[in-house]
Amino acid sequence: MSEPTSDTPPIVLIHGLWMTSRSWDRWAEYYRKQGYEVIVPTYPGFEIEVEALRERPDVIAGASVPATLDHLADVIESLGTAPIIMGHSFGGTFTQLLLDRGLGAAAVTIDSAPPEGVRVNPPSQIKALFPILSKPSNRHRAVGFTEEQFHYAFANTCTREESDAAYDRLHIPAPGSWVWAYGLTANWKPGHQETWVDYGRDDRAPLLFILGGQDHLMPSSVGRANAKKYRRSDALTETYEFPDRSHFTGVEPGWEQVADYALDWATSHASTR
Repeated sequence: MSEPTSDTPPIVLIHGLWMTSRSWDRWAEYYRKQGYEVIVPTYPGFEIEVEALRERPDVIAGASVPATLDHLADVIESLGTAPIIMGHSFGGTFTQLLLDRGLGAAAVTIDSAPPEGVRVNPPSQIKALFPILSKPSNRHRAVGFTEEQFHYAFANTCTREESDAAYDRLHIPAPGSWVWAYGLTANWKPGHQETWVDYGRDDRAPLLFILGGQDHLMPSSVGRANAKKYRRSDALTETYEFPDRSHFTGVEPGWEQVADYALDWATSHASTR
């Protein structure tokens, strides 16, 4: 386990869809107890508690990727020191977009949703997203999972009791427009979309993809295909798979092992730019 020094970068943790920054509570406390500065931004308008946000579907439905990305970039640029950026799920997409802006000293994506150009959609992913994609009207709404759907999509390696408890504490609806636009149609529209990155740039920070071998929502094949897109870049790109872990790997039992691996890799590869 790495220990911070006077020049150790701060850590920025970015959450994904169907979650808020609350999903990082354990990691933030874990890293802070080790002496790290940890920043856990949320999406614009999502600053209120989970319970209150569930009562404000208009805030969720109205969220946009460009505004959220700009907000996250502002948070990072205000730090003064290039941080280690870690993102889960759609937070992994944002992490890649932030690196493409030249931000960060190192980055780790965990069960990342892919940016534009990754055309791999395994059956379990289609099943997990079907409740959102089955109704075109969901493009204009904030759409959540039922407890049963959440268990399949997020926490399939947990007991149903553990999954339901996590659902009650963490789950919120997601902007249906994001799932439709970036999970379904982005690869088939002409020109570059809002989640396009320059996979070939050589001057970005080192990037690690952490994959879950039992992940239904973002199976490891998606992450490997995403990482492969960077193959023409001279910048460091690596993958590491935890074979028995689900999409909920940052919260389910044993999350410390993932947090340790992510931090050790990031601190050992962080650039001083």
